[in-house]
Amino acid sequence: MTSGPESGQVLFLGWGSTYGAIEGATEQLLADGYAVSHAHLRYIKPFPRNLGDMMKRFDHVIIPEINNGQLIKVIRDRYLIDAVGFNKIKGVPITSKELVAAAIDCIANHKTSVES
Repeated sequence: MTSGPESGQVLFLGWGSTYGAIEGATEQLLADGYAVSHAHLRYIKPFPRNLGDMMKRFDHVIIPEINNGQLIKVIRDRYLIDAVGFNKIKGVPITSKELVAAAIDCIANHKTSVES
């Protein structure tokens, strides 16, 4: 776990260049009283041993990606978790502000996908 509680409302699961935006969103949401955490993968083959157990401790798992959702497909297939994708393919990075809004929307509306 990079930051946040060991269980809660939302786990942001990231890899690569999404680290800064996810960490910023997590810090903001924690300051606002949400139970949100951030885990960042350093390698994906093999996945960390505790990844499946960790994801199950959260109501929602949001996977921000700057592509069509390559990681989320593998996570859904391997762990059978209804993770929520946040995909942005516009040539600009994902922002913390976008992720804060996506997490609040996901919590409030129990969404299974969010739009960038």
